[in-house]
Order: sequence, then structure tokens, then C-alpha cells
Amino acid sequence: MECDKTTVEKIQPYGVARSTVTGKPLSKEEIKQYDDFFKASLYLCLGMIYLIDNPMLNEPLKKEHIKSRQLGHFGSAPGQIFTWMHMNRLIKKHDLDALFVSGPGHGAPAVLSQSYLEGVYSEVYPDMSEDLEGMQRFFKQFSFPGGIGSHATPETPGSIHEGGELGYAISHAFGAVFDNPNLIALTMVGDGESETGPLATSWHSNKFLNPITDGAVLPVLHLNGYKINNPTLLARIPHEEIEQLFLGYGWTPYFVEGSDIESMHQAMAATLERCVDDIRGYQKKARDSGKPFRPRWPMIILRTPKGWTGPRKVNDKYLEGYWRAHQVPITGVKTNPKDLKTLEDWMRSYEPERIFGKEARISDELKSLCPTGLRRMSANPVGNGGALRKPLKLPNFRDYAIEVPEPGATGGASMSNFGVFLRDVVKKNPTSFRLYGPDETESNKLGDVYQAGKKVWLGEYFEEDGDGGNLAPAGRVMEMLSEHTVEGWMEGYILSGRHGLLNSYEPFIHIIDSMVNQHCKWIEKCLEVEWRVRVASLNILLTAVVWRQDHNGFTHQDPGFLDVVANKSPEVVRIYLPPDGNCLLSTMDHCLRSSNYVNVIVADKQNHIQYLTMDEAVIHCTKGISIWSQYSTDLGAEPDLVMASCGDISTNESLAAIDLLLQNFPELKIRCVNCVDLFKLISHADHPHGMTDAEWVSMFTADKPIIFNFHSYPWLVHRLTYKRPGNANIHVRGYQEKGNINTPLELAIRNKTDRFSLAMDAIDRMPQLGNRGSTARERLHTAQLSAATEAFKFGVDPDFLTNWTWPQELMEKNRKALGHLELKHPHH
Repeated sequence: MECDKTTVEKIQPYGVARSTVTGKPLSKEEIKQYDDFFKASLYLCLGMIYLIDNPMLNEPLKKEHIKSRQLGHFGSAPGQIFTWMHMNRLIKKHDLDALFVSGPGHGAPAVLSQSYLEGVYSEVYPDMSEDLEGMQRFFKQFSFPGGIGSHATPETPGSIHEGGELGYAISHAFGAVFDNPNLIALTMVGDGESETGPLATSWHSNKFLNPITDGAVLPVLHLNGYKINNPTLLARIPHEEIEQLFLGYGWTPYFVEGSDIESMHQAMAATLERCVDDIRGYQKKARDSGKPFRPRWPMIILRTPKGWTGPRKVNDKYLEGYWRAHQVPITGVKTNPKDLKTLEDWMRSYEPERIFGKEARISDELKSLCPTGLRRMSANPVGNGGALRKPLKLPNFRDYAIEVPEPGATGGASMSNFGVFLRDVVKKNPTSFRLYGPDETESNKLGDVYQAGKKVWLGEYFEEDGDGGNLAPAGRVMEMLSEHTVEGWMEGYILSGRHGLLNSYEPFIHIIDSMVNQHCKWIEKCLEVEWRVRVASLNILLTAVVWRQDHNGFTHQDPGFLDVVANKSPEVVRIYLPPDGNCLLSTMDHCLRSSNYVNVIVADKQNHIQYLTMDEAVIHCTKGISIWSQYSTDLGAEPDLVMASCGDISTNESLAAIDLLLQNFPELKIRCVNCVDLFKLISHADHPHGMTDAEWVSMFTADKPIIFNFHSYPWLVHRLTYKRPGNANIHVRGYQEKGNINTPLELAIRNKTDRFSLAMDAIDRMPQLGNRGSTARERLHTAQLSAATEAFKFGVDPDFLTNWTWPQELMEKNRKALGHLELKHPHH
């Protein structure tokens, strides 16, 4: 069906400015200045994409001056520059604290041009000076081997958002302004980016912004009409429909549409001023009254042609206002003299010789349009948040120790106990720490945190919300049922100098796989950038784990996030699987103190056996992996078998398997090994946490069978240990994609991680047991089938298996043996 003519006219981006806000705040002289600054910026953008030499076109453009491989994107640059430079006027007028977040993919030319013209780029990189030689180096480095990428990468001053993967600009911006009451995050949102799920949910962030304690996000939705080679959805719907969309999201949309330069300058200047006035007015009202409320925050919908100011057609094909302007706008300049001439004419239309002059730098008059010092958006300290970061004030985690009078037999609520510690972390850090999650904090047994900080909520309140709703405008817990949004908030919060923790169900953390990938790449690249200061670690606590999703079924059973994280650089990722509550406290204290890592911690939220006292837990976690002598029977002897585990539930089943083996073969010499730091398994040559081969052999031996019960997919352990001496002896058991509505033990049986399967596997690996092993194996198999049958019959596992504890007579026997060794070796 064809659109009618009036609809086409409503959505086309050309002509004299059409804007919601009318007014002419600029004089003719100011318009001329802004137009010259616009030209200087656009010239730099084309120079970055195309030129390796002849930066000021001091001689006719030749193909030798063109990069052999032209990379970069021009299409969104004009709109971004246009917004940035008009915000500068208001920063100067009102002494604003503002940060620019560039959402459109490959949007770096716009951001880099502003940083260069503001003088920040040359301050950070002195060889990129504001002269002919510096400009040439500035052009050459862009999307060039040994240079910088075409996103707003960590090398870009003022950037906390690379924009490599689309969809996170708004959530990052909100993360930056939480607890940052004077900051305005001016955020460009590409219309292609707007089609992503994460971006769509992030518009709801305005329901979480407290006008007293937080800053503000000023989104500018840039409708330039096209993605790579398709129209964008929001650019092709009627004006009324897009206005209603954002009214429905709770924003006040102001439109600026057109292409006529002079009228567009006036319209953008007037509209941005209205937006800033709205923001400051809402904040003043809330702060003067002391009563937070949810304003309809302003936003701008900016409609300009894609590749604005470029040639309308090249070789009889549309360029400006069409998808061909998206990336490298003219592609044949190296081979087609006509295209080369078109590019030269286009670049000369920006009058570089007049605007940059003989010294190849803009005049002081044009420079005066920019703010100075830290008020320049590319110099804002928030853009290098590590410089603002202060250490968390952490309570002494040892004060929250779970008492373990009978190790291996004492029960305890590991996660609930950690929640008490977390409550006091929040209490001690009321403006620099937030807890994030997708509506699962209470479910994850962390509800004690609400005693120090409730859930942020600026929506409507019902009477029943007082009955356990835990809602408050000035809360510290950020919950929204969008993993993308809460992860984006936390990333923005951390990158701007603060601290956070995300808690989530393990099976659905995959939703943010690629977000975590991007963050890992960001912090790894930051390690190579001298002026970037380390930020707090991104901490992800996974619970409701695969082995306790038996009741929710197959869809809820996936521990594979660890595989994703393990693929990232060893410089920036850590994975911890604490086996009990005291180890969880020790691990979390370490992670909350750390910087520039992605820490993933996996711990179940149900009650579990506690194995270690606090002193033992601290030593175990410091080592990362250790022999649990109190659960071993090989003290001072050669082991027959190594039983290893990694993960709390996996450890429970592994110890229960040791008990079964000793019931049948009390003379067996079994070594119990527990791993809390997964990367201890990898070679020291490949990861700084990895054990040396000598350490490996001393713990696992080089020739004894190893039954390794692992929380996640077994192949990950095989991958990490493939270089190890005697790696053929490692037999890993883990989740094998077998699940349904099961009991916990039956789910373990299906995946061969249960105590019976482990014990039978161990017997199979010890041929010296002979026929005695056959008899015991048969007995174990019968017991396993009997347990599974009872689960099918009654819907629960047998009590004697569910409530199993480590036999205290074995513990006492080991204590005596250990005491004997200590007497023989008093300095051990």
C-alpha cells in the first residue's frame, strides 16, 4: 500500500526547520560562528575517513593522499556534532556539568572531531597537535592499523560508551547520572539503535531517576532515516505516532526537523535551552521542597538527512538523505578520478583554508564557542571514572562468619547470611554503591539489604505496597525485569567511578552475554591506555543455580555463562565458585575491593552444609584451590584416588561420594580437593591465577585417577586442563544438558553428578579393587535406582539423602591424624 503524499511530507527531513520550540536565541553573528564550527567539524570527519596525507588540501587531492582502505561512518556525524556544539553554548551559559554519550554505531568521527577542536585531544595526545603535522597524524590514526577504532573506544577522551554493540546508550547514561546530582548526560540515540530490545526497555529508566539525588539524561533521538541499507522504523512513522510513543514512555518530546542550516541552528539552540531549563526547573522544585517526584523529563527528536551537508547525489545515485551516506559515503575515490574530484569539492565546500587558516587550527573566536577546562564534555572527569573512584567502606566480613561447630554437618543459609553483610555494605556507602537485579533480590535471599536501602521506585504507590513492597524514591536497589537495562545501569555507574553488584538467576544471565563481552573488551583496552584510571570491578552474583532449578524444568537449567566468561582475556575476568557461606563472604569481600575485572561468583541460595570455619575459608579462598585434608584419608600416604569438586552443590555430592566409597572400602586413600577459583586449573602460562605444573602434580598427582565434579559443563574443565601432566586421568562430571521437572537428586543422576554416579565412576577407575569393586558398584547402582524410584513415586528425594552430612567419626579420625602430623612437624 502506498503512503499518501501528506504522510511523505511529514516524515521527510529536508527544508526549513520545523520545531516544537520556537525562538531565535542566536544573533546572525553567532549563527555564522556556529556554521563555521560545524564546517570545521565535518571537515575533520571526512579527513579521518579518507586522508592519510595532504590534510589541509594545500595541493589538489590525489589518490596517493587517500587511505588504501577507507573505514568509518559519516552518516550520523552531522547530527551528533550539531547537538554537541549547541550544548556547549548552554554549558557556558549555565556552567553545566555535562557528558556526551554517543549511541550510534561507529559514531567516533563526530566525538573525536569535538575533542580535537576543544583542545582536549591534543592535551591527552600531544603528538596530535592543533597544527598541520598534528592534523595529519590525527587523520591517519583513525581506523588505521596501530591507531584507533571507529567507535568511541577507550582511547577517546570523555567516553564511557563505545557503541560497538548497539542498544546500551540510554542505560549507560542513566547509570552515570545516578547519585550524580549535577550531571547531565546528553545522549545521542541512533534510530537504527532504537530498534534493539535493550534500547527499547531502557526508555523506562526515567521511572527510576530521583530529581533530588540524581542528575538527568537528555536523550536526542536522531532520526536520519536509514541503517546500513534499510529505512529505520521510527523514521517512517507519522509525527503523531512517534510523539505518542514517547509520551507513553513518560517523556516530553521536543521536535527539531529540517536541513536549512540557519533555521536549524536557531531551532536547536532554542530547543536545547528549553530542555535544560526544564531539567533545572524540575530539579529545583524537588530539591527546594525535599519531595521527590517523577517529572516528564524532556527529550529531543532530531530529524536531519543522513550524511547531512553531503552531495545529494553521486554518480546519479542518492547519497545525502539515503543509506549510502551511512558508512564511507563515496567508495570509488581510489580508483575513479570523478569520485576523487567529487570528494575534493565536497571537502573544499567546508572552506578549510579559511576556517583553519595557515596554522591548520581554528581561530580563538571559534574556539571560544567551546567551554574550558573540565567543563569541556570530552574532558569531563566522569569520562574517566576511575579518577573519581573511592574505595568502598566495607565492614569486616569476618564479623558475619557462620559458626561451624561440626564441619561437614552444620547447616547454614549461605546467601541469606551474605545478605546481612551486603546490607551493611549499602549502609556504609549510601551514595556510591547500588545493588542491581531483574526483580530477584528477595527471591535470591538478599532481602536484608532492604533494611539499609529499599527498591528505587518513582511510580505510583498502592496501599498494599506497604506490605512488603520495600519501595522508596531514594532506594539503593535497582530492579527492573530487563537484564539488559540493569546491567547497563551498573556498567554506567561503575564506569563513572562508583561500585555495584548485580544478582541474577544463573540460567538467564545469558541474556547479557554480549553486554559482558563488550564490557570485558572495554576494560581490557583501558589497561593499554595510560591515562585511563582503573574502575571498580563489575561483580555478577549468580544464584538459583542449575542444580536447584529442578522444579522449574529444562528451560531454567543452563550453567553455560561460565564458558562465555572464560573465553575473555585472562587480564580482566575471574570466576569463583565458593563451596559454603564463609567462603562466599571471603570471596565477595575480595571482589568488592577489586578493580578492572569482571568477577562472576556462583553460589546457591538454598541452605547448605557448611564445611569450613572462617579462618579455614579465608586460607582456602586465598589459595583458590586446596586439598581438604579434614575430608581426606591419604594423609602422609600415596592416594588411590583424587576426588575434586568446584561449586557448592557439586562439593556436597563429591563429599557424599567419598563417604559412600569409605563405607565400602574403609582402607582407601582418598584425597579431597576443592576449587573455588576456577582459573587455578589453567596453566600459569595462560592465566596469572593458574597453578604451575609442579603445584598441579603436588595436588592432583600425575598418575592417579581424578573424579572432578563440576558445577557447569564438563568440557570447560577439560579445556582449562588440557596441558596438565596426567590430563588423561581427569574425568569430569558436570551438566550434560539433561533435565526436566526433577527432584534435585534425580537431576544430578541424569547428568551423572550425583554421589552414586561419582562413587561408581571412581570404582571403575581403580582396577585394583577387583571383584570387591564389582560388588560395591552393584550395591551403589541399586541404591541409586531406589532413590530415583522414590522421587518418581513421592515427588521428593529420600530424607536420608537430602539431609546427608559428613560422618563426624570420620572428621574426628582425621583431626587426630592431622594433630599427629602437626606434632611431628611443629613448624608446618
